[in-house]
Amino acid sequence: VRGLTFYLSEEEGCEIMLSFQKWRCSWSLVAAIASIVAFVSVVHLFLFPVVPSFDYFGTRGVQPSCVPINGSIEGGRDNVLRNPQPLLDLDTQFPADSHEAVVYHGAPWKADIGRWLSGCDSIVTAVNVSEYVHNLSFFHQKIGGKSCKNDCSGQGICNRELGQCRCFHGFSGEGCSERLQLNCNYPGSKEEPYGRWVVSICSASCDTTRAMCFCGEGTKYPNRPVAEACGFKVNLPSEPGGPKLTDWTKADLDNVLTTNSSKSGWCNVDPVEAYASKVKFKEECDCKYDGLWGQFCEVPVSCTCINQCSGHGLCRGGFCQCKNGWYGADCSIPSVLSSIREWPRWLRPAQINVPDNAEVTANLVNLNAVVEKKRPLVYVYDLPPEFNSLLLEGRHFKFECVNRIYDDRNATLWTEQLYGSQMALYESMLASPYRTLDGEEADYFFVPVLDSCIITRADDAPHISMQSFSWDEGACYAPKEIWNSMMLVHWGNTNSKHNHSTTAYWADNWDRISSERRGKHPCFDPDKDLVIPAWKRPDIISLSLKLWARPREKRKTLFYFNGNLGPAYESGRPETTYSMGIRQKLADEFGSSPNKKGKLGRQHAEDVIVTPLRSDNYHESLASSIFCGVVPGDGWSGRIEDSVLQGCIPVVIQDGIYLPYENVLNYDSFAVRIREDEIPMLISILRGINGTEIEFKLTNVKKIWQRFLYRDSMLLEAERQKSAFGHVEDWAVEFLQLSEDDVFDTFIQVYLPHVLHYKLHNDPWRRQLLHPKKEFGLPRECLIRS
Repeated sequence: VRGLTFYLSEEEGCEIMLSFQKWRCSWSLVAAIASIVAFVSVVHLFLFPVVPSFDYFGTRGVQPSCVPINGSIEGGRDNVLRNPQPLLDLDTQFPADSHEAVVYHGAPWKADIGRWLSGCDSIVTAVNVSEYVHNLSFFHQKIGGKSCKNDCSGQGICNRELGQCRCFHGFSGEGCSERLQLNCNYPGSKEEPYGRWVVSICSASCDTTRAMCFCGEGTKYPNRPVAEACGFKVNLPSEPGGPKLTDWTKADLDNVLTTNSSKSGWCNVDPVEAYASKVKFKEECDCKYDGLWGQFCEVPVSCTCINQCSGHGLCRGGFCQCKNGWYGADCSIPSVLSSIREWPRWLRPAQINVPDNAEVTANLVNLNAVVEKKRPLVYVYDLPPEFNSLLLEGRHFKFECVNRIYDDRNATLWTEQLYGSQMALYESMLASPYRTLDGEEADYFFVPVLDSCIITRADDAPHISMQSFSWDEGACYAPKEIWNSMMLVHWGNTNSKHNHSTTAYWADNWDRISSERRGKHPCFDPDKDLVIPAWKRPDIISLSLKLWARPREKRKTLFYFNGNLGPAYESGRPETTYSMGIRQKLADEFGSSPNKKGKLGRQHAEDVIVTPLRSDNYHESLASSIFCGVVPGDGWSGRIEDSVLQGCIPVVIQDGIYLPYENVLNYDSFAVRIREDEIPMLISILRGINGTEIEFKLTNVKKIWQRFLYRDSMLLEAERQKSAFGHVEDWAVEFLQLSEDDVFDTFIQVYLPHVLHYKLHNDPWRRQLLHPKKEFGLPRECLIRS
């Protein structure tokens, strides 16, 4: 699964590092990450075999009421454990409802979590944090030299805090003076003169700094992309209605480079003449690379960068070139050379302390900015660009591994990339008021690796040699050095039923990875990990019509599922193992569209829709249904998000696999779980749910739907667009009207404090390591037991 990870430090007890986690790479970067996290340690817990549950609080010796810390850290631990002194009776104050849930901020939580959040987290107070704003020139001089070597040769930017060059794609070395040779093609042969297929395959001019294919010198438009099939022979279908097939062994340069307007050209085609139908052009050619727009890539547009460089830098194809006085992957970290008026919100308002012996000119070392913040506090590592910026700069398809691109007006276009969640969460973290530059005060350490880019770029070019690694099932294939981390994933597979890879796609299968490399662990540990929602493109129509709030009487379909149903249907996935066979079983029983044999499901009913035929209006179909199917595809499929965002009650059919927040939210309050062996009884089970219970679940779905929406990321983009153009787009107007907790709120305000306080204050061995002077912003009785 595309996912993320946290790292829990044994040395500090209160330091938890967060990182995106999905490795499929043979780079030396893996070794670097392993060295970062080799010291982590968390106990692995056995998991319930079929239906996910969260029993950490009730069955692992943790008492349900808050008690004070009494006795010293060295000698009082046993006294605390033997003689608890309850001061807050959370059980009485916050009783569970009939579904064993306790509501907090409108969401039904697992009872013990909800009680603690209601009674303790709700009264957290702010603490003073000293944020150190550095004089980068001073730090650079201390490291040795007035500037980075050769000023990075114009092929990178200087991180003046570290005195290190951050080199652009295709350049390397201490001063970025080494030009890398990143070939577009694999070595050729007589049979395959351009080598075996790879996304970067090129018959024209290869830019070896990025392994991208262009028309090249001697053409009218040398910077026009010649991506993939554009440069090769395309054969007509062998039968009517069939697909065209590209012959990757034969170049098509006679057409691509032609100046004869009667031929289907590309590199010398004038856009004006082409739009006027005066010349022919090759239809397989397209404008795939970021930063270009129009049928003929004739319009330069904004590229996608992390937080668009926060307004303090130039977005260079995914890589931020920061202005003087700013640094970081998104240029969001100020130095004393920056204007205080431009400091980010997470550094304001601040009390500024200037050293007494400093002159406000060349001798100023740093500024101590004291900011009042609420915990948890997160330190975000500024990793080398190999982990983020370079992955964006070198991607071959502008839509991949990002949640947005820009059109010819530089207006925002949101993508359909499920993995856009990584970008959204990373950007929100960088702009969050919970961010801190003070590692001593930090509760978490976020290690941001955009590994969804690694995954989606796996076939991009020969230099990304990741074929020996698999992907797409979260922590199942994670290197054992980081398994003790807290992981954020989309596929919460506990391996209770599936002791092997669950995917039908060969490239994602991790069975061949030895336990020596990945360890003998489950894919997901609900006592430390979290499943986060996938990215879903904002739909203005759904929002404006408030489809998520549609009442029961307007939901005429009892059960709805629309998606690939496997080999029994036209264009269905051919593998019998696809969806672990679940979609196929669902179709066999309730299929509402004829299969290849012309048969419907055995229990086909008028108000039950199970079809592979894409709906004309998918969101409307969901919003017209009471229950919606949540079943796997090749692992996660984003169906829970589809269901909740349109106000439909999720019907979960995937044994032993957790969904977003399922180990902290009480799913019984808004969803239905059906065991895989109960599929033949699905409809009778749903018809047996009384009207009161249906209304109860529909109401709860309405309360939590925004927790599956990355609203914060969208509002950050709305602010950027308003600053650039003085107005906001229609989508922003709709999102500005929303106010409930979204994905990031749930993640930072609820999940992190919960994990932080339970892990830090309930594990006896960890309590001994707590810094006695650290202020957590909580009453003492909330710090140990709850």
